[in-house]
Amino acid sequence: MTIRVRRVAAACALGAALTACGAPSAPHASRPAPSAPSAAVSRPPTLAPGPAGLTPVFKNGPRVDGKTVALTFDADMTADEGPRAAKGEHFDNPQLIATLRTLKVPATVFMTGRWADEYPAEARAIGRDPQFEIANHSYSHYAFTGDCYGLPTVSPDRMKADVERAYTAFKKAGVPNAMPYFRFPGGCYDRQALKTLSAVGVTAVQWDVVSGDAFATDSDAVAQQVLEGVKPGSVVVMHCTRSAAPATERAVRMIVPELRKKGYRFVKVSELIGATGRHR
Repeated sequence: MTIRVRRVAAACALGAALTACGAPSAPHASRPAPSAPSAAVSRPPTLAPGPAGLTPVFKNGPRVDGKTVALTFDADMTADEGPRAAKGEHFDNPQLIATLRTLKVPATVFMTGRWADEYPAEARAIGRDPQFEIANHSYSHYAFTGDCYGLPTVSPDRMKADVERAYTAFKKAGVPNAMPYFRFPGGCYDRQALKTLSAVGVTAVQWDVVSGDAFATDSDAVAQQVLEGVKPGSVVVMHCTRSAAPATERAVRMIVPELRKKGYRFVKVSELIGATGRHR
């Protein structure tokens, strides 16, 4: 998700949106369970369905459960960007992942299936590193509503298949346990989208802090925006794409020590969702 945002019933702060999106390909027949339960491994926490069984939407964790914050990174690549990657454009950001490892910052990466297809070794390495968790950002990065900042749209009858195809791409890349969390491309959703995805069993994850890193070149401005916006339980949306978010890695190197000085602890989205469940 590049951070152009539309919420249902309320407007969010807006960032820049990727406009180059490609046509979704034919879906796979089924997807693997996002996290297969076993006697030894419990399922990741999710929120209960909303009214009328709609897909639940998570925006931030409890404000009273200590100073926790989740940095999330959207690994965006759309269905038609393969030729651009072949010509040398970089939609990954291995230096950012290396920096997060060095700083020992847990993080949640919302990945498109097309990104996993293009960078399977990186997807596998992130997915197998306990410091990170991979969640679903659709396969093709098409919008799930109309009028979503210029993004082409997925028709309602293709939405479920698009999400499932992303999980299939993660499994093919070697990601062992992709999380049952979904971030809408563009941040755009409506009641129809929430109803359609209810059968997938995911929790939709939004955010309450927009970093402004999409297409930004001023790392200081990105860092300042995050530092001014973070509250206990915040979810920060950032990006893991060198070509679309070149300032992010340097901004993270400024953000992390400053938030730690303020007493914040970095967690994955799953920890915030689990804490939210305990407070209900």
